Amino acid sequence: MMDKVFLKATARTLTGRHVRALRRTGQLPGVIYGHNVEPVNISLDARDAAKVLARLSSSSLVTIDVDGKEYPSLVREKQMNYIKRNLIHVDFQAVSLTEKIRANVGIQLTGNSIAVKDFNAMLINGLTELEVEAFPQDLPERVVVDIGALNKIGDAIHVKDIFLSDKVTIMSAPDEMVVLATAPTKEEVEEVVTPEAVVLAEGTEPEVIEKGKKEEEEEEKK
Repeated sequence: MMDKVFLKATARTLTGRHVRALRRTGQLPGVIYGHNVEPVNISLDARDAAKVLARLSSSSLVTIDVDGKEYPSLVREKQMNYIKRNLIHVDFQAVSLTEKIRANVGIQLTGNSIAVKDFNAMLINGLTELEVEAFPQDLPERVVVDIGALNKIGDAIHVKDIFLSDKVTIMSAPDEMVVLATAPTKEEVEEVVTPEAVVLAEGTEPEVIEKGKKEEEEEEKK
């Protein structure tokens, strides 16, 4: 779990089309919603928020300070302008630090595999994230899976092989495959066929040879 993350925000009254004017002043509009929480429209400093949000995942806990009132939250949606490559809106889900929640946490593969190094194995990903249950403050940023256990072709790591901590319960099915070391695919080698390599059927000869013989016969008749 990463260090506590804070973002300062102010409550905003501008909505709809007026939000464009807000963005032009360097502000990022957002909203906070959640269980037992009235939705709150907020405005954040776009530059500061972008720096913080860039390193947060969907399981990252961030505390939003809205005019002095703190909302422990998870980032639920980040809307982007893909032409200008900047954030245009962000949704936060307020959570209670005394209630467990379920969240999907991304899987990150790390380490070295003998199957890959010595047998040229290819790694096939089964799951890219795990569903876990924990108090918001105990949610992992990511699930790091060491592929060092993959020693030969056919070795696999399943959900049941992963342990996080006593504070986190994995809800994904135990037999779900996370990563598999499989045999490398055989490259198709395209054969280059030359006239000399052609296997003739029923004694026929390549067209270029037949043409040559006909020209010789015509020369002899002259």
